[in-house]
Amino acid sequence: MVKDFRALLNNTHDATHRVAIYSGKREFVKHMSSNKTYISDEQLHAMEPCIHHGIKVPVAGLDGERISQMCRCTGSQSWQRGDRRKDCVWVKQLPRRCYGALNGCLPWQLQRLFKIKLPNDDGAPIDYWLALALTTIPENSGKLV
Repeated sequence: MVKDFRALLNNTHDATHRVAIYSGKREFVKHMSSNKTYISDEQLHAMEPCIHHGIKVPVAGLDGERISQMCRCTGSQSWQRGDRRKDCVWVKQLPRRCYGALNGCLPWQLQRLFKIKLPNDDGAPIDYWLALALTTIPENSGKLV
C-alpha cells in the first residue's frame, strides 16, 4: 500500500519513473507556490496520493461538441481480465514546437494517474490530478514526406 509520495518513490523500481515522479512533484510545488498556494516539498512528500486507473477527460469531438473520453492507466494490473492498459493522450505542445501534420500535438503514453487534495484559502479541499506520462519524439519533425 502506498501511504504517501515518499513511499511511492521508494516502491517505484523503474529509475526513470522514480526521477519523473520526483521532478513532476517538484514542478507541481513550484506551480502552486507561484499561484500563492505555498506547499513545501516536505508537505507534498507526506501527502497521500490516491492512485487511479482511469479518468474521463472532456474533449472536442469531430463535429466540435464536447464529449468524454475514458483514459486508462492500469500500471502493472490487468484491465477487465485483459492486458494492462497505458493509453496514449494527445497533448498540445507549446507554440514554438509545431510538428507539421500533427497540428502541434504529440501523443504521450500515460504511466500513472494520481489525485491529491490540497486546501484552498478557505480550508476547503480541492482535487488536483497529476499524471506521469512518457512523451514521444516525432520522426521528420512531424512533417509529411
